[in-house]
Amino acid sequence: MRKIKFFEHISLDGVIQHENDDNFTYAGWTNPYRTPAGLALLLEAQGSNFDLLLGRTTYDQWSAFWPKAGDNPMANSLNAAIKYVATHRADSLEWGPAADLGTDIIAGIRSIKSTDGPDLVLYGSSTLTSLLLEQGLVDEVVLIVYPVLLGRGKRFFSDQVKGQELALVSTKATPTGVLLNTYQYIGVLKT
Repeated sequence: MRKIKFFEHISLDGVIQHENDDNFTYAGWTNPYRTPAGLALLLEAQGSNFDLLLGRTTYDQWSAFWPKAGDNPMANSLNAAIKYVATHRADSLEWGPAADLGTDIIAGIRSIKSTDGPDLVLYGSSTLTSLLLEQGLVDEVVLIVYPVLLGRGKRFFSDQVKGQELALVSTKATPTGVLLNTYQYIGVLKT
């Protein structure tokens, strides 16, 4: 059975938006904190052999960038991974290898997770992330926490998501103060 690992770049106040979506004031806020040491930690956490789970928006954004990013460890690993995509337009998955998750996304993910193969890595795709956490399908959460407070922007969770309990597995720091926190998923928070 495969593990599902979720990765998210996040500010101290829970903002995950870092692209220029909807004229976001702080687009690119993660860039000044990125270092070769941070990349090495991220590559170590994701592993060298994995497949991707992606929502359609993230797939489209990444397919416009990563195939043209050149020969580097991050681009090479993402480009080589099978991309399992939550989409209604399976015929337009040009950045491959790729496959759609089918009309029942949860059933599709459960089916893939139950097979032998590399871990499944999920970056971004906040709608898909919330859904997977609610269904108890995430095994690990890796939060890449930046030392900034943004005040506004797209949040990690909406107010609609139930509380979740995680157990800290490890934390590592980069020279710029970015923390790479790895958590094991425990389940729905009991009150």
